[in-house]
Amino acid sequence: MNHRIIFGATGLEVSRICFGTWQLSPRFWGEQSKTDILAAMNTAFDAGINFFDTADAYGDGYAETVLGEFLTDKPRETVVICTKVFNHFNPDGSRYPDLSPVHIRQRCDLQLQRMGTETIDLYLLHMFETLTPLADVAEAMDSLKKQGKIRSYGLSNHTVEQLRAHRHFGAYDAVQPRYSLIDTEIESDLLPYCEAEKIGVMVYSPMHKGLLTGKYTGSETFTDFRKYLPDFQSERFRTIATAVQSLGPLAKKYHLSTYQLVLVATLMHPGIDVAVVGIKSQPQIAEAIGAMGKTISR
Repeated sequence: MNHRIIFGATGLEVSRICFGTWQLSPRFWGEQSKTDILAAMNTAFDAGINFFDTADAYGDGYAETVLGEFLTDKPRETVVICTKVFNHFNPDGSRYPDLSPVHIRQRCDLQLQRMGTETIDLYLLHMFETLTPLADVAEAMDSLKKQGKIRSYGLSNHTVEQLRAHRHFGAYDAVQPRYSLIDTEIESDLLPYCEAEKIGVMVYSPMHKGLLTGKYTGSETFTDFRKYLPDFQSERFRTIATAVQSLGPLAKKYHLSTYQLVLVATLMHPGIDVAVVGIKSQPQIAEAIGAMGKTISR
């Protein structure tokens, strides 16, 4: 498994493991240590991970600000930044979908300022928005490219039908769908479509919000947003956790942890280019780094 690739039609050379920052959203994950996450970012960078994913919705801009702190002492060309746009944020904390050209331009300028950079390498539409004509959205993204504010753009959380609809108006370069070994819906249509169209695929939640790491027995309770998710409740949680625990002997055969086995298996899928992993600590990034370059019989 190659450690670096040219990602789809973006022209960007990226590590196949991407450092995600959704964990910097307190309303989903609770408070996290910024110091620990910055240290993990630096460890990832030193190990050759150059791809970092964030969004303006993560902590209402907090994650982008933290990423900006990380970038302070890095040569800009050594880091590939992916961020996203979708919501209009009101002063009272409420938000609503808005991919109007005016909003896209305004958010992009604010995001560049937060991260202390002049260019976003990959700019994603975080979700599908039904009010703005797709031609207007594509024109806004193309305009940002011409101005040098973004290098490439793509779509996150879109169905294959929505990908096709966007394709009529703009040559987006990459997509970011949800995928894990127990959440494989995109294998039937989205991945074949992207392969045919030469669109780069970076999947998020490959660890299924931690459930595939192998650290849960099924008896745990959660205080973050996972307490509302069916996969983390009662018998279903115990069943999945037991199944994941059973991967231990196979992981040991390859001298990997269960986490590493799942990550390697995900990256060995022929339709997947990059896996975005959420990292909160040094032990977690060390485990991810340990999966780099490994292969298994999938």
